[in-house]
Amino acid sequence: MSSSMAGFTGRYANALFELADEKNSVDAVAKDLSSLAEMIEGSDDLERLVTSPAISKEDQSRAMQSILEKSGADPLVKQFVGVIASNGRLFALTAIIDRFLADLATRRGEISAEVVSAMTLNADLEDEVRQAVSKVAGSDKVSLTMRVDPSLIGGLVVRVGSRMIDSSIKSKLNKLEMTMKGVG
Repeated sequence: MSSSMAGFTGRYANALFELADEKNSVDAVAKDLSSLAEMIEGSDDLERLVTSPAISKEDQSRAMQSILEKSGADPLVKQFVGVIASNGRLFALTAIIDRFLADLATRRGEISAEVVSAMTLNADLEDEVRQAVSKVAGSDKVSLTMRVDPSLIGGLVVRVGSRMIDSSIKSKLNKLEMTMKGVG
């Protein structure tokens, strides 16, 4: 991310945090933003809507408001996304959401970790991952962002800050392939 993009995403995220804090709705806003990020990531059409310069700001805004209305999003989230759309910044929505959630975790003293798995983890497995990350990070306050990537085949990729632990089968197969090519 360029420094100018990082700058304006930070300003938007900080402004949203301050508004949510004033209205005592930080948790509701964070939950809605997480859900919205998951929806965008899970839908090629929605991602195209958010990132395409060919779609007018007005059409983007109307579509996003409809989606947020149907999902029962907090009024502040609807208003915020409307402002971003009308300012022609909807392409940066996921970066703003990521920044908001990361800043919130930092303010709460939480360690943020991204967990990518080949399939959706059940609650027990998610709890085991949370405990393992907690031990590695040395903090009881761990916020996990779960993502599914079927191309991993199996295993997990865990990112905590700048550290990455890759135990995926895909990664192991790639290493084996490289080793075999080196021998031949």
